[in-house]
Amino acid sequence: MPIKTDTTKMVSTRAAYGEALLELGKVHTEIVVLDADLAKSTTTAKFGKVFPDRFFDMGIAEANMMNTAAGLATCGKVPFVSTFSIFATGRAWEQIRNTICHSGLNVKIVATHGGVAVGADGCSHQSIEDFALMRAISTMTVIVPCDAVEAKKAIIAAYHLDGPVYIRLGRAAVPVITEEQDSFSIGKAVTLREGRDVAIIACGMMVAGALKAAEILSVRGVEASVVDLHTIKPIDRETLTRVAGETGAVVTAEQHVLDGGMGSAVAMVLAKECPVPMEMIGIDNRFGESGDPSTLFKEYRLTADDIATAALGAYNRK
Repeated sequence: MPIKTDTTKMVSTRAAYGEALLELGKVHTEIVVLDADLAKSTTTAKFGKVFPDRFFDMGIAEANMMNTAAGLATCGKVPFVSTFSIFATGRAWEQIRNTICHSGLNVKIVATHGGVAVGADGCSHQSIEDFALMRAISTMTVIVPCDAVEAKKAIIAAYHLDGPVYIRLGRAAVPVITEEQDSFSIGKAVTLREGRDVAIIACGMMVAGALKAAEILSVRGVEASVVDLHTIKPIDRETLTRVAGETGAVVTAEQHVLDGGMGSAVAMVLAKECPVPMEMIGIDNRFGESGDPSTLFKEYRLTADDIATAALGAYNRK
């Protein structure tokens, strides 16, 4: 797959959401959209403008919104439910667990503004625990697209998957690194770069940083594989064990706390099936802070240089 690591095209993953909803809504009349008073920010307002009779602004009442979506799902509708990820996964966790997931209802929770890249809004709006909260629930599928192109594919794929889905999208514009013609399957990771020395497994906007880290490593004579693990649950055990076995060292990179995050999910697989030296890039037992996203990435050691340094550490432990 050709990867445009020098691309200058920057698009937020949330921007793709509004476009995907419009595309789906024109064909599938059973789709309804619910939002918690943040439709402009989540981009669901685009759907509401075209299909006002299928759009419901539920106000700042996230738990009620999830239960309403569950009720609509029992009537044959396919609800897409949106708000900021901190409110979707935090305020409404019980309703997601007990009402949506326990019954395996066909509700798609597409939450925006994930991670510290939210920036100046600070800790209260930076969801860095959502992977852990969502992957712990039985029947839930958890997806974190790496760019706008992949985000649109993920949303369309989620519609076609029967059952609850959580998709984390971002606020900030990120490099477009995948192509329209690239395949996308829920539960199947994408290997963006092949290397023999170390594997970097990343999700969300950290994938672009992983590709840059691979370029840094290449200059130093270390060749890295880069895997886009867009689906955290169900996890792609086959690809993970393959790249771990081929390289003998693994680094994970996520914009999430290390406890219960994507790295933890990868470690659970490799500890059983292919133990190798492993390092994790993520937020280590801290809350978010207010600041420019680039400044916060440096503060929390989430940059491409940080990923490259971790990769060298794992490589040298082989």
